[in-house]
Amino acid sequence: MASSKEQLRKTLGLLQLERQADLEQYRQKVLLRPLHARVKEGMTWYPVRLAKEYIGTGERIIVEVERTTQKDQPHAFQSGKMVSVFSNASGKSEKQHQNGVINYVRDNLMVITLNGDDLPEWIDSGSLGVDVMFDEMSYREMEYTIKKVIEAEDNRVAEFRELLLGQQVASYRLPVTSSSTPATGNREPEIRILNNSQLKAAQKIIDSKDIAFIHGPPGTGKTTTLVQTIKYTVKEEGQVLVCAPSNAAIDLLVEKLSDQGLNVIRIGHPARVTEQSLSKTMDARIAEHPNFDELRLLRKKMEQTKQKANKYKRSFGHFEKAERKMLREEARQLKSDADTLEFYITNDLLQKSEVICSTLVGASHPTLKGRRYKTAFIDEAGQALEPACWIPFLRAQRVILAGDHMQLPPTVKSNEAAKLGLAETLFEKGILKHPSQASMLQVQYRMHEAIMKFSSSYFYKDELIAHESFRSELLRPNQSPVEFIDTAGAGFTEEQDPETLSRFNKEEAALLIRVVEKLVEEIGLEDWITQNITLGIITPYRAQVDYLLHLAESSSLLEPLHKLVTINTVDAFQGQERDVVAISFVRSNAKGEVGFLGDIRRTNVAMTRAKKKLIMVGDSATLGTHPFYVKLLEYVQANDFYKSTFEINY
Repeated sequence: MASSKEQLRKTLGLLQLERQADLEQYRQKVLLRPLHARVKEGMTWYPVRLAKEYIGTGERIIVEVERTTQKDQPHAFQSGKMVSVFSNASGKSEKQHQNGVINYVRDNLMVITLNGDDLPEWIDSGSLGVDVMFDEMSYREMEYTIKKVIEAEDNRVAEFRELLLGQQVASYRLPVTSSSTPATGNREPEIRILNNSQLKAAQKIIDSKDIAFIHGPPGTGKTTTLVQTIKYTVKEEGQVLVCAPSNAAIDLLVEKLSDQGLNVIRIGHPARVTEQSLSKTMDARIAEHPNFDELRLLRKKMEQTKQKANKYKRSFGHFEKAERKMLREEARQLKSDADTLEFYITNDLLQKSEVICSTLVGASHPTLKGRRYKTAFIDEAGQALEPACWIPFLRAQRVILAGDHMQLPPTVKSNEAAKLGLAETLFEKGILKHPSQASMLQVQYRMHEAIMKFSSSYFYKDELIAHESFRSELLRPNQSPVEFIDTAGAGFTEEQDPETLSRFNKEEAALLIRVVEKLVEEIGLEDWITQNITLGIITPYRAQVDYLLHLAESSSLLEPLHKLVTINTVDAFQGQERDVVAISFVRSNAKGEVGFLGDIRRTNVAMTRAKKKLIMVGDSATLGTHPFYVKLLEYVQANDFYKSTFEINY
């Protein structure tokens, strides 16, 4: 077996492959494409109208832009992404641009926080556009971290390296208690709301000296367990670091931890933070600090002094030259005073906070430089690239990882890097190496038992238990909780989009929409709306999403329910749930190729979003070439959930 350092050197090489693949995709889609092609492929909004400009949190400049054409065009823009706002003003040899970060995108409106202190002079001239940008910074931080872990000797980071990749065995701070209740009386009130399997997981974390893992299958209350354990740890240690791979995941924790009355501070660019978490950001907290008025006054005076110094032109005398020098020196001193005061305010806020929250890459933020924590928690660790996951390890004495490696893996753009191991997470490696440090949550609070049963059997050793309050819950009495509609022999053949290479299946999409419409008719449109029944239509392929959206918009039954209906890829549904889920598998071909469906964890995610009703539409002849789908077909047939498309009349 390769040494821990050799494994990390390999990971570093794979990360560099991933960076090259990511950069090449960006070059092909943005840098090397003409404007009209970028617009068509959703990598650029152009032209856009400047709808609004204002000063936001932390005195940052925010612009709102609106698409004026291509309004229904799918695009690659989402909150947190880096973008370049540009102007194609006439008479300019090169387009003018300024970088920024997307706050959010809603329909045809995009809100962007610009980098820089001033609104660009060219913002009102020429036609404006917005390009997606390549995120170099994340790769730089991950590479730096891996090198630091490789170089570590005779310190805690080196111990973590050997624990997770070497031969070192994890240890406990306290003896593990045989009871599922805490060993000491003062712990019980903090975790009283947890069930037995959640209590065991919390107890393992409390007793762990080095590392521990919470394995949380769908609907088992992983977030609840994590939040309660963090709350207990804060009481014991005073302060903890909490991280997750995505902004959405960490903002959910910020909200949940704040609801528990904890003093939470969110590290990161305000544009990457949800509206609910904005008040917890460092920028917002600085603005609320008692010394902020003094800081703002210093900055204002500094700007005024700089303006006075800059009023002098090139042709001036000795006195003016001396005056400019004095003003510039005064401005520098004011800036130094402002920086010192901001440093004091920032440290005061960090010192008094109980929970420091950031993304994994955000844990390398300069604000946290030199700071160490007794415990770091990493949520959604099953979706985190290993190089990013190591970043919080540089700041902690003990690390707790939570996630589910049977759900969506991290996104890896290089097929070669994925095949060679970059898709395997530190969470997976850790659980495999230290099974005694892992606790799987067993009681699920989301699904009907029949929806849960197949995933439990295939992925979770048949150990999941449906809570009694959800076990038998249906949309209506005596309705089947699961349906698999087989299109084999019906001639529903998949097609491929020549530009995006994504797959779609028009006949299967039309059938799925008819099945869903029939369900709405059975429940009744008014009852559906009154009961606020949510519907998720899920498919692995973007081209099929687009076609399903077109069909749903044309449906007289589904259009009135548009606020209750979500149609998207599997990835977009991670961590969510719907009353009804309908899945279109798409693949139907003579060769029996399942392609993307071979990542069965995605199918696990899709199926386990459903609470009361799961509908699956697919071609058994194609799906049946893969052992996972053979088992799924056996399950639906054994439980009378199977129907051929020839048996139904929709």
